Amino acid sequence: MALLRSELPLPLLYRGKVRDVYEVPGDRLLLVASDRVSAFDIGLEEPVPGKGRLLTQMTAWWMSTHFPDVPHHLLSVRSEDILRAVPALAGCRDPWEGRTTLARRTRPLPVECVVRGYLSGSAWKEYRESGTLAGEPLPIGLRENGALALPIFSPATKAREGKDENITLDHARRLLGRERAHRLQKLSLDIYARARAVAAVAGIILADTKFEFGTTEDGTLLLIDEVLTPDSSRFWPQESYSAGSARLSFDKQLLRDYLDGIVGWNRCSPPPPLPASVTSATSRGYREAFRRLTGSAVEDFKPPDFGT
Repeated sequence: MALLRSELPLPLLYRGKVRDVYEVPGDRLLLVASDRVSAFDIGLEEPVPGKGRLLTQMTAWWMSTHFPDVPHHLLSVRSEDILRAVPALAGCRDPWEGRTTLARRTRPLPVECVVRGYLSGSAWKEYRESGTLAGEPLPIGLRENGALALPIFSPATKAREGKDENITLDHARRLLGRERAHRLQKLSLDIYARARAVAAVAGIILADTKFEFGTTEDGTLLLIDEVLTPDSSRFWPQESYSAGSARLSFDKQLLRDYLDGIVGWNRCSPPPPLPASVTSATSRGYREAFRRLTGSAVEDFKPPDFGT
């Protein structure tokens, strides 16, 4: 059964676009990934079945398998670890089990770290209008969905409610400080490059992705939130890719395309309803990305042990 909203016996910190975030003793958080979905930064009414579990387990897979050297906030996604931390959850396992992350508490930085290897989405829109990406000039003659010569770090503002906005690197430096902005740029490009190579082996083009970072009370920088999932990335099957044309995807593009095809809708709330055929197809795409990357169906995936 799809989960739109969790209600746990814990202090609720906030409900985000996808996650319900609860406070846990010991300066920790519990992040429950619902099956809510957004498009164009607008929350939609209809859920994508199984999405929350998939986002949670895919993030854990990436961090345990390919990025154990990257400091992150994730403590555990295993039920036994979560129950040890919060025994009160033993009597209400269905709403959270398999879709919940026990995490270190951080202060999120006010910038999303977007890395683009291909010219798509809002990046293509900016390029088509001004010949730039993240405020920086690009070569003429580039094509929609075409590969960039080198991946580009194009930060964006973060909005818990409302729309994120692409900003220039100089703007990010003003928000974060020059040294921290440079560090995030280098780290984001490195993670993207490594993940892109992993995805290629699985027959997936990692066109772009976004990362979020936060700091602990002592100033330690940690990678937070979801990492390299179909909600935060564009995943394209290699076998059907062609620059300059519509292409299949294992991400939210099907939702976006459906909504964009509705005459008269201007990407503002309230959004049009989604038919079951669209949410089901989106769910299948997410599941195919998970299977290709991890080699397992999400139902058969064994959550990793982070030593919590």
